Amino acid sequence: ARIRGGSIAEPAAKTGMLDIYGEVWRTGGTTTRTGDQLDDYLEARAARVETGSGDDSTTISFNCLKQSLDDVFPIFLELLRQPAFREDKIELAQTQLYTGIARRNDSIGQIAGREALRLAYGKDNPYARIPEFATVAAVTRQDLLDWHQRHVQPNNIIMGIWGDFSPAAMEARLRRAFDSWARSAVPPEPKIEFRDPKPGLYFISKEDVNQSDIRMVTLGITRRDPDYFAVQVMNEVLGGSFSSRLIKSLRTEKGLAYAVGGGIGAAFDHPGVFRVSMGTKSGSTVEAIQGLRDELGRMLTLPPAAEEVQRAKDSILNSFVFNFDSKVKVLAERMRYEFYGYPPDFLERYRAAIEKVTAQDVGRVARKYIHPGQFAVLVVGNAAGFDKPLSTLGAVTNVDIAIPPPPGAAPGKPAN
Repeated sequence: ARIRGGSIAEPAAKTGMLDIYGEVWRTGGTTTRTGDQLDDYLEARAARVETGSGDDSTTISFNCLKQSLDDVFPIFLELLRQPAFREDKIELAQTQLYTGIARRNDSIGQIAGREALRLAYGKDNPYARIPEFATVAAVTRQDLLDWHQRHVQPNNIIMGIWGDFSPAAMEARLRRAFDSWARSAVPPEPKIEFRDPKPGLYFISKEDVNQSDIRMVTLGITRRDPDYFAVQVMNEVLGGSFSSRLIKSLRTEKGLAYAVGGGIGAAFDHPGVFRVSMGTKSGSTVEAIQGLRDELGRMLTLPPAAEEVQRAKDSILNSFVFNFDSKVKVLAERMRYEFYGYPPDFLERYRAAIEKVTAQDVGRVARKYIHPGQFAVLVVGNAAGFDKPLSTLGAVTNVDIAIPPPPGAAPGKPAN
């Protein structure tokens, strides 16, 4: 079951609330059984009931042997309608988040991914906000109960089920469970503004590494965009596979990259991120950035030939089947179309539309969306080891990633 409403709708002062909600919904048990009691009950039946949260929705699911359905489905319904959100499990979830916050600057890749998203969307955009000690500490049990009461309503749920059962009998079971549940008003979806990031060079110093993580970002498109299918093929040509231009030039020929790739992101209901990523040794950082810019420019000055586009299309279509090689994958995709209001045959349209993309289409979308000077370029690394000062490429803005201390911490006390 997918319920509309996720972390983009949580209060900024309580960022992290939906992370806690998604976990404690299950671990906190129901009004009649603790989460630990549910663990024992389900384990004895080789069954699972799980909950989670995302940007725009929360989920609850069950999986069981068909002979256990009469035992497990009531647990699913009880968690759906009568969660307890017990305080001890809330405290445990908060502690786990605190640990993640304290260690979020340990990994160069984690830093680069997080801060690149904040550059692309803006640090206050709900899609880029990050939990802090204070926002996690502000979450209460009542917050979780109130959220559940507002959002978990029968007219706000999309339900999908697959398995070995009689469709008529399963529909009757679902109707018995949901038809008597009174409908209620649900919160409106948040209105979020998106603006292109400020172009330029951004730097985060990490002195304990001998490599650099480079991210070039700007806003992407949605899957509703008529250019979506041509963009998918362009992405494959640019940086989507081992035969892509970025891999062949910067990794294979020039030996500058540990890993390199990227393309224009396309989300269902909001702009994705046009992201080009590269990992390189410290001593080739500036050369690598220039190499990325050159390859983006080559997409404009040297559009892909028909043979290059055909290889990209073949790669997409040959791997396409593995994305939907089971009934549960197909069901999940169909539920996404329902959730975002896409036509139910979008999956079939995708393949046909990719097959129709031409080299001219790819050249057109490359000219439309690739503007090398409009990217925000983030570098995370050790400046002492760079081949040239980063400033040789332009003005540099230093990005502060210091972690605000927990509420009540002594001044100057490290977050971890």
